[in-house]
Amino acid sequence: MTDRPTDEQLVSGLIALLDPTPQGPDRFEGPRNPGGVGRVFGGQVIAQALVAAERTVGEDRAAHSLHAYFLRGGSEDHPITLDIARDFDGGSFSNRRVVALQPGKDGSPSPILNLTASFQREQPGLEHQEAIAPDVPGPDDLEPDDIIRARYAEKLEGPARAFFLRPRPIEIRATAPAHWTSREPQKPTQASWFRARTPLPDDPRLHRAVLAYLSDMQLLGTSLLPHGISWLRGEVKNASLDHALWFHAPFRADEWLLYVTDSPWSGGSRGFNRGQIFQNGRLIASVAQEGMIRRVDPKAT
Repeated sequence: MTDRPTDEQLVSGLIALLDPTPQGPDRFEGPRNPGGVGRVFGGQVIAQALVAAERTVGEDRAAHSLHAYFLRGGSEDHPITLDIARDFDGGSFSNRRVVALQPGKDGSPSPILNLTASFQREQPGLEHQEAIAPDVPGPDDLEPDDIIRARYAEKLEGPARAFFLRPRPIEIRATAPAHWTSREPQKPTQASWFRARTPLPDDPRLHRAVLAYLSDMQLLGTSLLPHGISWLRGEVKNASLDHALWFHAPFRADEWLLYVTDSPWSGGSRGFNRGQIFQNGRLIASVAQEGMIRRVDPKAT
């Protein structure tokens, strides 16, 4: 049995994972996750595409939004090619399109994700915040997610157990019992604390990349809560279809972030999910995502 990586090694690995290498004019290569097996985590592709796009705009312009469509499941067997189109550079805003590609069934490059990102030069303006962070227990009063997962993993076997126990560079502390531990329908809302396990460099672009990475965590599962089903029990086939993220205010991804999600609707084999991310009571980002959720009979698999 291999030793668990240290928190420092996990975060160092995340920083390396979110550091695409230039491959020529407006082309980058996103590294594969070392030791990764199976499908690429959607947050990884989003974050790598954002980083690549952001490196083609001036340092005086920060990402304020991104909109992405997942086209095919990526494979952790390959790096990701990121092709950039410079669609617009104005006095205040810039826009970039990114196509993320991997080898398809015939070996030729095939798109796995399309992403558009917008960047803005810092400017003062009108301000208000209507969103209010919910009154929930603080992270110091909650059990770490990896301890809960280790306890629940005893009920799992094979690849599902290995995936469930895979160490993650993001620390998570949920404010309520994990939905995958129950078969009871629940209200479609969740709230969890997130942060990188160790301090990050001060580069705001890296903190935005880490937030983009973690914004894909636990979001789609919110639309499963009213139905009392879980992919861990083989009861549902799910996949993200699109993902939108808006950055509102400066933040640090190595300090606790409260991620509050809700799902106002599901139907047609799709679930719609929204997220608000707070730090110290301030709304620093908003998220929206629709995903495929198809109920399956685990006895038939």
